[in-house]
Amino acid sequence: MTSRASCLWLRCLPFVLLAWLTWPVPQVFAADEPDLIFRRSTVFKLMTPNDKLATYGIDDPEVEGVACHFTVPEKGGFTGWLGLAEEVSDISLACRQVGPIHFREKVEQGEDMFRKRRSMFFKKMQIVRGCDAKRNVLVYMVYSDKLIEGSPKNSTSTVPIMPWGPGDTTIQKCGDFVQ
Repeated sequence: MTSRASCLWLRCLPFVLLAWLTWPVPQVFAADEPDLIFRRSTVFKLMTPNDKLATYGIDDPEVEGVACHFTVPEKGGFTGWLGLAEEVSDISLACRQVGPIHFREKVEQGEDMFRKRRSMFFKKMQIVRGCDAKRNVLVYMVYSDKLIEGSPKNSTSTVPIMPWGPGDTTIQKCGDFVQ
């Protein structure tokens, strides 16, 4: 490579990296976006949107009969309004059995159940699912990570697989559905 071509390549590198980082990635993890349950303001801002806590609900796309609710902080102000604010990593999670539990297909231990961006470029929130086969319990964990450095802040919730009503006689074992 000539020095002129090398210089041109080095000048284009930041643009190539920016295009690669912002390339749209399809959301293949959850069938639907989570449902907004409610929002509450936490910090009043006179001329711009307030900072808020938002609670969402989502059904596990691979395990019928399990729903999770999570609460995330949402930044207000001009940067939040424009979608440029980097959201903090404080996320709480609660998952429960809401009907008979049936696995739609085999799942991987620690597989993403849901993923959502928390900043324009680098941060994302993930809910992952696992199975405690010894206790027949589904384990869900929410955390956020960054391209360079993640956060140790996380929340965990468990769902014991139990019969749902007197007519539910088949209790599936989560260990039978983990790859």
